Amino acid sequence: MKRNRKLRLIFRAASRAGVSAYRLFDAHGQELKWANEFLDSQHLRGLSPRSLRAYGYDLLHFARWWTRRDLSKLNEARLLDYVRYQFEQDPKPTAPTINHRLTVLRCLYRFRYQQEVPGAARSLKHTYNTRSPLGYGRRGRAVARFRLKQPQRVVIPLSSQQVAKFWRSFRTFRDLAVIALMLLDGLRSREVIELQLEDLRLSQAQLHVRGKGNKPRFLPLPADTIQALQNYLRLERPLTTHSPYLFVCLKGRQRGQAMTPAGLRSLFRHHRKSSQISQANPHRLRHTFGADMVRAGISLPALMQLMGHSHIHTTMHYVALSAEDVWHEYARAVKNCIRYSKDSPP
Repeated sequence: MKRNRKLRLIFRAASRAGVSAYRLFDAHGQELKWANEFLDSQHLRGLSPRSLRAYGYDLLHFARWWTRRDLSKLNEARLLDYVRYQFEQDPKPTAPTINHRLTVLRCLYRFRYQQEVPGAARSLKHTYNTRSPLGYGRRGRAVARFRLKQPQRVVIPLSSQQVAKFWRSFRTFRDLAVIALMLLDGLRSREVIELQLEDLRLSQAQLHVRGKGNKPRFLPLPADTIQALQNYLRLERPLTTHSPYLFVCLKGRQRGQAMTPAGLRSLFRHHRKSSQISQANPHRLRHTFGADMVRAGISLPALMQLMGHSHIHTTMHYVALSAEDVWHEYARAVKNCIRYSKDSPP
């Protein structure tokens, strides 16, 4: 099927409240009503601009394949055709990308028709009338929706030697503070960029962070991070800047303006090359923070709060221990078992 490449996603500053800034338009400049009404609803629900942008591109990709057909004709069989179409593309999208597109389309269908996409296979769960020893619940039905199997993604944290070498490549207090917030507080790159001066509570050794979905959390600030922040604010941050954001550019034509995602990526690119630590990136530093906290004995609920996760299973994805960690824990457990057996009466 030939794609309709004349469809496009446009960012426009919303002229009225409750309207998404991302809009889909056809070749004649007319809005795609079914798509934009859904984006407006997600905007009202409180989705971040980044999420709305991702939803917009997912809908754009589908609309170019669906062309002028009636959305009410969508069913699970046609979703399978859509998946087959994506497999024929070059380059082929990843399994998480395809699954995300399917999820957005199912949400769109529920929004417009107040029901699930027709044609989903239904299967009876194997359940018990009473609570079983394994904890199964009561009898019920579940809708089995098609999803691609996603390979488990394991991100190996940086070693202490790699962290030390990467850290030594930085020279300015601003950059040292950025790295410290990622390594010692687990901040996401977007959270670092969006920090404002009013978020600092240095006298209380605290930091206010706006996480995903604009969910706030307060984090403790270690002494080394406070020292780097104070040095940056006192010695490096331009006095002439009026930017409310904490981290700004220190030189060039953009001096005094807020640091951008592109600027942060460029910073990491330069220091990966100079330090020869090719694995160092913001996500890897955040993962290293999570792994270090687990090794230090922090509880998973506490780590979940520090990292700003809504569900504990998300925290578990960040805390995949290496084989060395597993063997170390095993040796410690065996040692305790031996000690207990010696202390027990014959």
